Amino acid sequence: MRPSGRAADALRDISIEPGTTRHAEGSCLIRMGGTHVICTASVEETVPPFMRKTGLGWVTAEYGMLPRATTTRNRREASAGKQSGRTQEIQRLIGRSLRAGIDRVALGERQITVDCDVIQADGGTRCASITGGWVALRLAVNRLLEAGVVKTDPITHHVAAVSCGIYGGQPVLDLDYAEDSAAGTDANFVMTGELGLIEVQGSAEGATFTRTELGRLIDLAETGIAALVAAQRAATA
Repeated sequence: MRPSGRAADALRDISIEPGTTRHAEGSCLIRMGGTHVICTASVEETVPPFMRKTGLGWVTAEYGMLPRATTTRNRREASAGKQSGRTQEIQRLIGRSLRAGIDRVALGERQITVDCDVIQADGGTRCASITGGWVALRLAVNRLLEAGVVKTDPITHHVAAVSCGIYGGQPVLDLDYAEDSAAGTDANFVMTGELGLIEVQGSAEGATFTRTELGRLIDLAETGIAALVAAQRAATA
């Protein structure tokens, strides 16, 4: 039995509250169980040097965790003078994932930066950041469309992410920290709203897993992504 009492194919309670900050072009607070992330999208009428004069837009991301987002205080990375390898890996994943749902020609030569700040962590922070980051991106693009800055909607797909794993010998959806820390297999799935795979991260933490078990994890991920996309639609309607 799962520590939370959830069924194997059940997500944690999810809510996405749009427009949570005053100044960002797009923002939301996403809650997936005990994991809470503030996501903001900021538009700049410029692109990185390697993108100049290409006519292509760019979407990038930054990720961070507040010192007391976890059970014990973590030192701010700014105090250490550098980002951890984990932080860099996660923010690159978020950026790659969100770019997979963007027509960069339609976006035009401008950059949107999606900031994901974890205020409370209970597993699945990267997945919540991608799912909420897409909502912030959608809201920012809506403002560009309303202002006539872009003529064609550059967002081509919903993008969402969810974790799955094998806990207690059973494939389960949306691991919280208690499960994630004890799972035999841990995987993250990033998909489009049409359930096209964008990225899969999976590893055997305590035991190897079979091809059949991987198939079951993908099935669970598709169930979760469908529910997350429905929550995204409701938050941006």
